[in-house]
Amino acid sequence: MLPDFTQQLLNDSSLYQGALILLVSILLAKMAPLPREAQAFYWYSHLARSLSAKVNRKGRTSSQQKTAGFLAIVLLVVPFWLITTFLINLAAFPWFFEFIILYLCLCDEQFYKVAEETAQVLRQDNRPRARALLKHWLFRDTQGLSEVGLTKATIEKLVTTPVYGTVATILFFAIGGAPLVLGARMIKQLEYCWPSINPQYRSFGKPTYYLSYALYFLPTQLWNFTLAIQGGPRTLMLMLRPTKSRYPINNHIATCEIAAHVLHIELGGPIKFADTKVSVEKVGKSQKPDASHLLPALKLVRMGNTIWVLSVILIPVIWALLRYLKTAAL
Repeated sequence: MLPDFTQQLLNDSSLYQGALILLVSILLAKMAPLPREAQAFYWYSHLARSLSAKVNRKGRTSSQQKTAGFLAIVLLVVPFWLITTFLINLAAFPWFFEFIILYLCLCDEQFYKVAEETAQVLRQDNRPRARALLKHWLFRDTQGLSEVGLTKATIEKLVTTPVYGTVATILFFAIGGAPLVLGARMIKQLEYCWPSINPQYRSFGKPTYYLSYALYFLPTQLWNFTLAIQGGPRTLMLMLRPTKSRYPINNHIATCEIAAHVLHIELGGPIKFADTKVSVEKVGKSQKPDASHLLPALKLVRMGNTIWVLSVILIPVIWALLRYLKTAAL
């Protein structure tokens, strides 16, 4: 029986190897992340903004800007994606390149450390330091934000990061491997660089927004469910009710609404881009958040991430157990 079971384990080695790559990548991204300035997607963002500054011209019509936005996606995604895919396929040890790609795609998971430090400085009433901490992580202006605004911005970023971080990485890696994870992550980064909610990118960023919405629809729903189960049946019912957004170009409003109900606070509200205020609906309860609400938000996200990390461990273990029981029955 034991030799047969060992042979079956060897036949399923790709499953266990993939789970191990995922697990190590997630843990290393959380415990030993790269500095912000050394991350690949940090420089990728600079490249995206430099390109948009040249091709996103105000004098063009909306259709011309949308076309320019679509061509910019092709220019910034396709070459890098093809090169990386070829490296994986030609490498003697493709698992090493898969690990590197997953690790780089998960680097935003370190934001929880920024959130912890932001909570600490807000408790000390050091708002300038909090604004500086959040400046390079948000696509909105942070200057002039009050304690309530800084807390909202931190929580909104905190509860939405796992959508394109842990959840999407696990799901996309299971479906299409590291190339799918990389391609989707690049598109999400472009959405953050050219947010269609920003008047400057209202038309130029539309192709990226819709493409990102389609790619991340399932990861978003799965993460929303992970948050909602921590809030009880009433919060779960929110997933059955579509969010009526007065400003629809916002992929994360449903996630923020669920998190706001779990935490019993208000999220959302106006956002500023280069001193231009954009109206965004408020969601959740009527209580304004402050620094004391950051700790419950951190606990909420940690629990959600723990559930997903445990799934990476439990699924191979359950599969191996089923294999063993099947062999024993024979």
